[in-house]
Amino acid sequence: MNLPEVTQVSFDVERIRQDFPILREKPYGKPLVYLDNAATTQKPRRVVEAISTYYETSHANVHRGIHYLSQRATDAYEHARDIVQRFIGATHREEIIFTRGTTESINLVATSWGGARLSSEDEILVTVFEHHSNIVPWQLVAERTGARIRPAALESDGSFSLERVLDAITERTRIVAIAHVSNVLGIVVPLEPIIEQAHRVGAVVLVDGAQAIAHCPVDVQKLDCDFYAFSGHKVYGPTGIGVLYGKRDLLERMPPYQGGGDMIRRVTFERTTYNDVPYKFEAGTPPIAEAIGLGCAIEYVQQLGIPAVEQWEQQLLDLCIERLECIPGVRLLGPHRERTAVASFVVEGVHPHDIATFLDREGIAVRAGHHCAQPLMDFFGIAAASRISVAMYNTPEEIRRATETLDECIRLLR
Repeated sequence: MNLPEVTQVSFDVERIRQDFPILREKPYGKPLVYLDNAATTQKPRRVVEAISTYYETSHANVHRGIHYLSQRATDAYEHARDIVQRFIGATHREEIIFTRGTTESINLVATSWGGARLSSEDEILVTVFEHHSNIVPWQLVAERTGARIRPAALESDGSFSLERVLDAITERTRIVAIAHVSNVLGIVVPLEPIIEQAHRVGAVVLVDGAQAIAHCPVDVQKLDCDFYAFSGHKVYGPTGIGVLYGKRDLLERMPPYQGGGDMIRRVTFERTTYNDVPYKFEAGTPPIAEAIGLGCAIEYVQQLGIPAVEQWEQQLLDLCIERLECIPGVRLLGPHRERTAVASFVVEGVHPHDIATFLDREGIAVRAGHHCAQPLMDFFGIAAASRISVAMYNTPEEIRRATETLDECIRLLR
């Protein structure tokens, strides 16, 4: 079968690839083609070295120590907070809370804000394509408060419907929890009108930015969202570190999420007074090395420039979709255009796990399963799907290898 030709476009991807040692690995003796970036991105050498350098030269607990190493560790940890603040355009550094990842960030808001504010008269608006991390925490708080979860539907073809989301925002809506980019469909949600409509009825908006943070510019002031959550490992940083941005006035009114050291001012058996934000929400020893690694990763991405990365990845994705459309039996999920970084598909008569296994033996890493989005799988009437997700270090040649191997797989297995 003739697939569209691969053409090289302007982006110094080979130089970038030199920064990622893992890309030189050869699974089963085959050159690695890593196309599972929506699950986690690989790490540039400088991030690995930054974490190693911290442990070799600066490791100590932060905030509570007078000695040299503690001061040095504290400075590096807080410098990472400043990097994140600038990266997403937060007004105040105190609006940046370090968590273990997007999941904990959403749980923090659901438990602290939702547990204190929601009642049986209220609705929590989500969409059909949300990740389980932006569904289950709201189910838990709904069980405790009596609030109702209301899912906004997609169009019948899986495309996003702004009108349906806006219509679902009512006087009973207290929070809109919505992904910036779908981890299955790659849909980029037009957030501004949704946030504006939510604020008009007195609701707040939490944005799950896990799939957006590495692929498109994020400016929380421009968006005017109330909360924005993302994970470090999705933006070339380490695992075990995430960020919750929250407007300072909201964070100051929210009760603590967890109790322990460093989130307090004064503890007696009669009463405890809490620390200022962000420390009120950072109980115990924080992920110091991971925060430093995240700061380094963000600086790396900023040096390359998110607009340049976005343009390169879009060309890779367009090429991928163009070639997938030419393979008999492949059905793409959702809109074929106006998406970023992700292409999910099913093949009639071939299980996604068989596809992933076949490609893996050729050194090609893709994701197969329900992608922590079972309500979306139900919407499409399927149990699982295959997913190719690109990053800035991927190449047109890798797209060619993956799609040609997929074509061969389908011809052999069907």
